Amino acid sequence: MKVFSFWAVAVAVCLCRIWVVDGFFEMNEEEIFYAEANASYYTESKAYNPNNALLVGLTLIKSAATKGAVCLDGTLPGYHWHRGYGSGANSWLIQLEGGGWCNSVRACVYRKTTRRGSSNYMEKQLAFTGILSNKAVENPDFFNWNRVKLRYCDGASFMGDSEHKAAQLQFRGQRIWSAAIEDLMSKGMRYANQALLSGCSAGGLASILHCDEFRNFFPRKTRVKCLSDAGLFLDAVDISGGRTLRNLYGGVVGLQRVQNNLPRICINHLDPTSCFFPQNVIGNVKTPLFILNAAYDSWQIQSSLAPPSADPAGYWSNCRKDHSKCSAPQIQFLQRFRNQMLNAIKGFSRSRQNGLFINSCFAHCQSERQDTWFGDNSPVLGNKPIALAVGDWYFDRSGEKAIDCPYPCDSSCHNLVFR
Repeated sequence: MKVFSFWAVAVAVCLCRIWVVDGFFEMNEEEIFYAEANASYYTESKAYNPNNALLVGLTLIKSAATKGAVCLDGTLPGYHWHRGYGSGANSWLIQLEGGGWCNSVRACVYRKTTRRGSSNYMEKQLAFTGILSNKAVENPDFFNWNRVKLRYCDGASFMGDSEHKAAQLQFRGQRIWSAAIEDLMSKGMRYANQALLSGCSAGGLASILHCDEFRNFFPRKTRVKCLSDAGLFLDAVDISGGRTLRNLYGGVVGLQRVQNNLPRICINHLDPTSCFFPQNVIGNVKTPLFILNAAYDSWQIQSSLAPPSADPAGYWSNCRKDHSKCSAPQIQFLQRFRNQMLNAIKGFSRSRQNGLFINSCFAHCQSERQDTWFGDNSPVLGNKPIALAVGDWYFDRSGEKAIDCPYPCDSSCHNLVFR
């Protein structure tokens, strides 16, 4: 098992704060991964130094203000863009940033004082690693594309359109999405001969929900596909028999008026909260879609399946942080979660145009980190790392539908352990 250095763990501990907002436990594990993108971390076999990674500056979308396309606090949204060159000059990769959600006025008021709710707090530069890397040895298929990271500052996976005047909150995720695409179209994306919409976590959910809309921005001759990394959030029962994530999603959908932007085909027969869950949407996505997910998604285990709010006695405390400390009954519970995930993608997997990479790892977001995307000891299925599986699927070099055997069979995993 790969382990982080003491320093990296210390960063994770500092950033992975516990917030109790309106009685809901929020643990934004994604902050750990963004920290890793800008700091050194280590594996047993080698060190990877992200200081060698390309740093890309933040561009604020000036035209967004007139469209009301603003962050929670009313500031301009933004993105990081590295121009494509050579054979990739007319190819575009849009990566939607993740970072959880806010489900109440109180949570969103807090969020607008962070980079997840205001461009005032966003990093002026981000390291481009993994699928965003500009090095062929690290990112063989997309290294010379136009690569864009759209920052996430609305708290509803780029789907809301509402406001709360008393709290001075703007819920404009859908408008941010539209304004960003329009701005990039004006900067050359309209001439793309191929495009890929991707996203991690809350951004992975957004890449599913916006996939067909993204396809419709381009002529039919343009090759357009979508990738969701760690975005397959399940409507699962938690360890107390409740539905922690459904309760969270219900707050997000209601507060930010997400229902107006959800797929009509789903809304016509299910409630809006159910249609925010990807398992109820993926079967109707017309555009080719690739789902990359860990079968034992770390964020879902920590914040949805076994959050402290559902575990007042702390029975799951050690297991939640380190899978090697799980008891046999706890592993059985997690195996049932894996089975639920596999059942959720059955219909989706029947389509020849779709792709899958479901590895049996305790991980979350594997496309943006270099060690999990493409490296000497990256996770593999059928001896193929994630980067090559996604590339082979995107370019139709082979059909990719890889599903791992159950834990503990996969020794290539980069499992996350929290202190």
